[in-house]
Amino acid sequence: MSEEPRLLCEGKHLRFLSREGWEYVEHRTAPEAAMIVAITPEERLVLVEEFRPPLSAPVISLPTGLIGDEGPEDAVEAARRELREETGYESPRLERLARGPGSAGQSSEMVTFFLARDVTLAGEQAEHDRERIRVHLVALGQVRDWTARAEKSGSAIDPKIFAGLYLAERSKEP
Repeated sequence: MSEEPRLLCEGKHLRFLSREGWEYVEHRTAPEAAMIVAITPEERLVLVEEFRPPLSAPVISLPTGLIGDEGPEDAVEAARRELREETGYESPRLERLARGPGSAGQSSEMVTFFLARDVTLAGEQAEHDRERIRVHLVALGQVRDWTARAEKSGSAIDPKIFAGLYLAERSKEP
């Protein structure tokens, strides 16, 4: 059995821990995130671009957010909320695809992937996201080329985009 983690330091959002000589972080209020593979009826993938200070660069990713950071909620509710807040898009239903660690060597955070088909623009992004998150719609057949061009232009590309697309392609639903 492994030893209990030892708290090294704590910030507003993160705890820095050590266990068996391994240092890692965990989120103080929300140990899990929802990541959404949102696809429009026109077969376009909804991506978000946000400047991330740890990388000093914009990062392009699937819409993602913490589960339970605004109070008790289940993963589906969080995915629906985050998709709407970050992008202004909504889906009639969400399908859970998979769950696993986001970065097992550095964080205890788990990520649950959801597929949102037939997403439509329902309004504006949440006010707190309008100035900091840019929304991109990319044809599914062009995602690889589009992200390669974005990377050459200085953006970092979250590889979980491709994991999400892989999971979505193997989904049981039509």
